[in-house]
Amino acid sequence: MKVKRLLIGCLLCCIFCLSTVVAPVSAIAAPAHTAASNPSASLTQAQKLELDAIAQRTWQFFDADADPTTHLPMDNIGFNGAPARGTYTSPTNVGVSFWSIVNAEDLGLISHVDALKRANALLTEVEKLSKWHGFLFSWYDTTNGHRISGPGGTDQEGKPATGAFISTVDNAWYATGLIVTRNVFPTLAPRATALLNAMDFGIFYDNGDQSQSITAGQMYGGYNADQGPATFHYGILNAETRIAAYIGIGTHRMPGDVWWRTWRTLPADFTWQGQTPQGYNATYHDPQSGKPFTVFEGHYSTNGINFVPSWGGSMFEGLMNNLVIPETTWGQHSFGLNDQLYAQAQQAYATQTLNYPVWGLSPASTPDDTGNYDAYGARNMASNKNCCPYDETAITPHASFLALTVTPQAAFNNIQQLQQCYPGIYDRYGFYDSVNPATGQIGHRYLVLDQAMIMAALDDALLNNRMQHHFAEDPIIAAAQPYLSQEKFSLP
Repeated sequence: MKVKRLLIGCLLCCIFCLSTVVAPVSAIAAPAHTAASNPSASLTQAQKLELDAIAQRTWQFFDADADPTTHLPMDNIGFNGAPARGTYTSPTNVGVSFWSIVNAEDLGLISHVDALKRANALLTEVEKLSKWHGFLFSWYDTTNGHRISGPGGTDQEGKPATGAFISTVDNAWYATGLIVTRNVFPTLAPRATALLNAMDFGIFYDNGDQSQSITAGQMYGGYNADQGPATFHYGILNAETRIAAYIGIGTHRMPGDVWWRTWRTLPADFTWQGQTPQGYNATYHDPQSGKPFTVFEGHYSTNGINFVPSWGGSMFEGLMNNLVIPETTWGQHSFGLNDQLYAQAQQAYATQTLNYPVWGLSPASTPDDTGNYDAYGARNMASNKNCCPYDETAITPHASFLALTVTPQAAFNNIQQLQQCYPGIYDRYGFYDSVNPATGQIGHRYLVLDQAMIMAALDDALLNNRMQHHFAEDPIIAAAQPYLSQEKFSLP
């Protein structure tokens, strides 16, 4: 019955798309172009104008989202019965909010003076936030800047931090906000650098005996304040968590071992995966230490496309790093190539295997206005298929924008298709966070993380990867270039 409802929903959506003669006012027009047959062809000028209009509407979210008391970004804003305001925030939210200020200036939506004022206000509040050895805690109340136990949780300000979880990946994304701030706003650079230097990412590195432990040399997922590292590791390199490896290597707080010791695919005997990885062993010498490392260059395949998998098969895991790290140019035989193939495989899986009229499986709000959040991903692309697979019942617009620089035409066409099939998905602040492609039900929320990914993607797509350029000139990020350029994934 579930499959029957799914097919009926997809059929109705396709019929609606084909029968729509006049698109809604808020929808993108369908400009004629000759590049549509080539999913990787560059965007046309007409398409760029349409994307620029989306950027203008998306930026309005950030004005509404900044808490007027503290200037901290609220986690989300909701409409149509969804929770109205998520007055809590995280280190990642803070980091990407710095991005969005820069994106708005780049795209001509605000002046440099205005951007500097906004960045200064946010930086001033961040300087006040309680920290543990320079690291941000997981959650803060945006109304007063106090540390809290979780969204809607209890006030922890002034209480002992012992045992509080310090997230590796969240603090790495926070660090990216400081990096772009110091590069774009020179007058703020000393303050941003001071906050950046206060964090020793080496605490997240497992420096155990690599000859005895398969996870030694990888990153811990976090640190329990005053107690010790978390009990889990980031074992997969193709995940959003690799940003912490970039930061750790670039700050010289982690050795380059972390790059080579983190797996391209899980070891073949790990039964979590749904397919046996294919590939070969390759030996590399670390650019910093010169030490040799033998790496299994493994890949998966689905719908006839080879790719290095992520943990859950989501677009967010595979492509978020490419917003700020020049993977497309520095890693033409590694992540630059994989980012494109990964996007193509996701597109094929959603449209050919799931028979959806649109694609874009990535963590997002649930499409039911409950205010919940879930992980969505393509199971055939995931390392976790046999243990804890992600859901496949929601499509999120941010996934299309993540693909704009690697499969421009396919991404643009999917953005159009989303609006034509589900006209209610595009509203006052741009795209709502998710839609159930079978029923058409929309999650009427805007998340600061997902809106920020859209803004950064538009900055890259419309301005020749300007967002990447802001980061590439920083020595912390520049350290990634020899790792990306040296490695060759087992991809045709």
